[in-house]
Amino acid sequence: MTFSERKESSKEKNLQSNSCKDCSRRDFLKLFPLLAGTALCMHAQQSEASEPTKTKARIVIAGAGAAGLAAAAQLAKRLDGAEIVLCDARKEHYYQPGFTLVAAGLKPPGYTVSATADYIPPGVKWIPESIVEFDPAGNRVVTDKGQIVRYDFLIVATGLKLDFAGITGMDPALIGKNGLGCVYAGPDAAYATWKAISDFADKGGVGLFGRPKTEMKCAGAPIKHTFITDDHLRRRGNRGKAEIIYAAHNKTLFSIPIVSEKVRMLYEDRGVDIRHEHVLTAIDPARRRATFATPTGNAEIGYDFINVIPPMRAPDVVRKSPLAWRDGPFAADGWMEVDKGTLRHKRFANVFGVGDVAGVPKGKTAASVKWQVPVAVDHLVATIAGTTPELIYTGYTSCPLITRLGRAMLVEFDYKDNLVPSFPGVIAPLEELWITWVMKTIALKPTYIAMLRGKA
Repeated sequence: MTFSERKESSKEKNLQSNSCKDCSRRDFLKLFPLLAGTALCMHAQQSEASEPTKTKARIVIAGAGAAGLAAAAQLAKRLDGAEIVLCDARKEHYYQPGFTLVAAGLKPPGYTVSATADYIPPGVKWIPESIVEFDPAGNRVVTDKGQIVRYDFLIVATGLKLDFAGITGMDPALIGKNGLGCVYAGPDAAYATWKAISDFADKGGVGLFGRPKTEMKCAGAPIKHTFITDDHLRRRGNRGKAEIIYAAHNKTLFSIPIVSEKVRMLYEDRGVDIRHEHVLTAIDPARRRATFATPTGNAEIGYDFINVIPPMRAPDVVRKSPLAWRDGPFAADGWMEVDKGTLRHKRFANVFGVGDVAGVPKGKTAASVKWQVPVAVDHLVATIAGTTPELIYTGYTSCPLITRLGRAMLVEFDYKDNLVPSFPGVIAPLEELWITWVMKTIALKPTYIAMLRGKA
């Protein structure tokens, strides 16, 4: 651990301690059965698994992020004799839900970094090369080293592309400079964002937040960082020196109406200025000016700190392939064409898409991966075995929405915008709770790692 990481770790402990001064014994007793129940569920999944299906099928998984690794682990458990090949050049694995915590000053960058090799199951072959071509008609992929890999089944889990070029003047190398932050660009960028937020919290000024018009991973992240920055300002006695502006890309703050209204009420209570139908199109980092497209023309807003969320699209290799949607709401950004319930491709029956790349109405979170992967694997294995698959993905998405240091709301919902709480009676979905904060900052990472290993 570097000196800066030790320093940040100490700061994290202080923040956690300060945040939990008002934690009650009753809250803690509520948390214990929650964690115990999670462990029991994972044990039950393992013990009740059916006998593996024997097969000589060759399965290629494109991408070794959360979805790809989880798929590899589950296939390795459910199939006997299959040749499972994982293609991805990434050596490091990022715990992306932790980027928010790094950018909040609560975790060091190293908290989010591990090795891809640590999660590859025995018997799964890893080709550390990037896929540059999908040929679903020929049942093959081509890597950047020119290797042709053939398959009987394909699972696409490539994640998405952060399209920084979609914002004129935006350069990831500038993150952390001149008040420019961006949570998504990696652990170092998240840490640089924290330093920029901390500097802003010391001085005050105008803080500018928002989200892109495209689909995005964890749509609650921009909202979280508005709240987190507000809280840091208050803790340093500088909230009165700051103006916080949230530029909403449309007429709402969140896709689920009841959650949007709750956020609106909290923003009003905390003095956040909401600007609806503002889409960031350009920044001038030297002048600290941001330009937004609005229904009445371009609007320019000056800032002292800005949290830039770039447009997000399918990776070019998917977007320009036969796998992308050809029409409809997901076509423009190249999301993969899959059935929203089965995650099976609509035109290529031996292809599945999971994780961020899937062109479905909800589901670009790690929690969604936990529910999507078993569905895709269930349908793939059923095809091999000649049985009827049982699982359907209903759009489950989860967002532990931090509203201040030490408090968060657990927002869980489905395709129909229904709230679907996992722990009724323990965690109320629209209440700011310490127990949800502990889940986000402590309990979720072990669950995430269990998911990568096929145990959750």
